[in-house]
Amino acid sequence: MTREPSCPIRKVLQTLDSEILQGKERALRLSFIALLAGGHVLIEDLPGLGKTTLALALASVLGLSFGRVQCTSDLLPSDITGLSIYDRDSGQFRFIKGPIFNNILLADEINRAMPKTQSAMLEAMEERRVTVEGTTHPLPDPFLVIATQNPVEQIGTYPLPESQLDRFLLVTGVGYPPENLEKEIIRNGGLHDQIRHLDSLLSHDELLTARRKVREVQLGNKLVDYIFALVAKTREHPYLISGLSTRGGLNLAAAARAAAYLDGRDYVIPEDVQLLAVPVGAHRLLLRPEHESLSKSEVLRSIVDSVPVPRA
Repeated sequence: MTREPSCPIRKVLQTLDSEILQGKERALRLSFIALLAGGHVLIEDLPGLGKTTLALALASVLGLSFGRVQCTSDLLPSDITGLSIYDRDSGQFRFIKGPIFNNILLADEINRAMPKTQSAMLEAMEERRVTVEGTTHPLPDPFLVIATQNPVEQIGTYPLPESQLDRFLLVTGVGYPPENLEKEIIRNGGLHDQIRHLDSLLSHDELLTARRKVREVQLGNKLVDYIFALVAKTREHPYLISGLSTRGGLNLAAAARAAAYLDGRDYVIPEDVQLLAVPVGAHRLLLRPEHESLSKSEVLRSIVDSVPVPRA
């Protein structure tokens, strides 16, 4: 087993973390893991903590196209996917692409969109294509959705059902910035203007190469057994109606491979799985009614702590 030499995408992550988005290390790293693993991110946190800034910065330094949708109760599926309009000059219908045809789409406050719109977007995320009036349109590659939802706002919202939450590779928060940085932001204003002028630090080919190398990261038999043991344990836990799905286990393996790659390894270690088990798995769990006041993250963390860790 070997360590991968220094890779461009890891340098991009380090630059963002140390120079531009200080204090967002965990959210940044998880977003990179999702991008490399081909998944999507749901950010649950209060408004005004930099969710948009994070998505915009990611698109800028990676040289990717960026779109944003502010979800509201009257947002229609076609407002996201696009629609066909009649072109009088050609006498034919012409498809107008919606914002989902960007490499990175920020779906802000997704739980404010009605279920029909949520379902259309989540289907496109899964299928990576949009079908309008019988014609299928592929989405760009790479394609990353960063959706946000407010954890405390309930009025006028449509919470994502568990089956749709399962479409997100992982869930994270962003948290408050460090004190010194927050004072700097209050003194000099936000980072939006600075981020809009960031140069791309990575080519499209370098990003696709990184994603290919992530898929080649080794996942040994002991690690496969370990992930399965975690998944199986969630399914028999007395506090849970349902544990992790097969997709959950698959996503945990993919995320662990991406984490290993970002650490410069071409092999997964148990610590990769342990660190990602909660962000990848907690939102997929369904608590029994009598235990709904418990934290899913804490329940899953206790399960991770109870499963024997494989040794080399």
